[in-house]
Amino acid sequence: MTQGRTKLFAAMCAMVFLVNFPRVAFAPMLDSLALAFDVTSQGKLGLIATLVWLGSALPRIPTGWLLTRVPRHRVILGTGVVLTAAATFTTFAWSLNSVYVGSLLMGVASGAYFISANPLVSELFPDRVGRALGIHGTASQVAAVAAPLFVGVVLAATWIVVSFARWRLVFAGIAVLAATTTAVFYAVSRRADLPDAGAEDRDLIAGARAQWPLVVAGVVFLGFTGFVWNGVFNFYVQYLDSVKDIARPTGRVLLTGIFAAGVPAFWLTGQLMDRVKHVPVILTILGAFAALLGALTVATGLYAIVALSLAIGYVIHSLFPAMDIYLLDALPDEHRGSAYALYSGTMMLVQSAGSVALGTMNDLGVSFTQAFQGYAALVAALVVVLVALHALGRLPTKARAVD
Repeated sequence: MTQGRTKLFAAMCAMVFLVNFPRVAFAPMLDSLALAFDVTSQGKLGLIATLVWLGSALPRIPTGWLLTRVPRHRVILGTGVVLTAAATFTTFAWSLNSVYVGSLLMGVASGAYFISANPLVSELFPDRVGRALGIHGTASQVAAVAAPLFVGVVLAATWIVVSFARWRLVFAGIAVLAATTTAVFYAVSRRADLPDAGAEDRDLIAGARAQWPLVVAGVVFLGFTGFVWNGVFNFYVQYLDSVKDIARPTGRVLLTGIFAAGVPAFWLTGQLMDRVKHVPVILTILGAFAALLGALTVATGLYAIVALSLAIGYVIHSLFPAMDIYLLDALPDEHRGSAYALYSGTMMLVQSAGSVALGTMNDLGVSFTQAFQGYAALVAALVVVLVALHALGRLPTKARAVD
């Protein structure tokens, strides 16, 4: 590990914090945005959060193609510029539609970042892929913890006197920090000893043809479960208020706890995946998530709900580094960026609709409890099928050899 690579990695950890922050910050701001723009439909509110995730999905495959022609660090630099511009635009949003545009663009920045950064992290430290991705993911998850807390403080801080709504300060802060961090990354990347492991990855279609079993397996593992989780966490505060009779300030604290439980999950899963077989870990995580989500719907009492919330947070956030390590550790240099982009882009398209789907179901009369119980049953059924396939040796565990 050279000093230049260490500094570059540190700068990337700062950038991943900032690109992930907006993906989570919208959830605790939905009530404030509803008041600011006179919105009463849960579906319209859910669309705000959905567009962040849809934006994160849309550039992933195009970014994979871009990486066959442009070095990874230059794409990362571009994502910082996009995030700065998008956060600045959202700071001055004048309508719900302009919020939609801002959320979509911030999602675009995050999606392009992850597609270019995760392969680069795995190539910076090829002997410790799990550990490196675990640390990088931990930095991302710290943002998920900080976002609800920071938003809550800003919204509640009556001592902040400004001429516009306080929720705008959140995006103004993102814009300033994104600009600063992007400048630091640029300076560090000019001096770093960058790996050339992806130099042979020059054909997106060839990567898809060669490694489609791993790509499909990744989408199946995470696509629907991510769809479920996207809806659950974006409406978690509303769910606790309307179903569990837990006040919204307490609900926001619990949402923060869910993301806080993900910090050790990223770190420990990264360490674990360097030592054990990957597929059994992923299947165990999926089964635990289904069981815990189902248990949440029947739990009563604050202590039980707190315990289940923290457990769900730990389990679901173990899945994300596990999936990245499963794929990036298996994919060869000549297909890593392109195949990973195809997996990630497809998976994100599936899960990005989770919030608007849950909000729309609620508008149509499907209760949160009914939706969560149905989701838990479907994830459990998926796990049964996947366990059977794994027992038959039909789930890929390594890349296909290519002549």
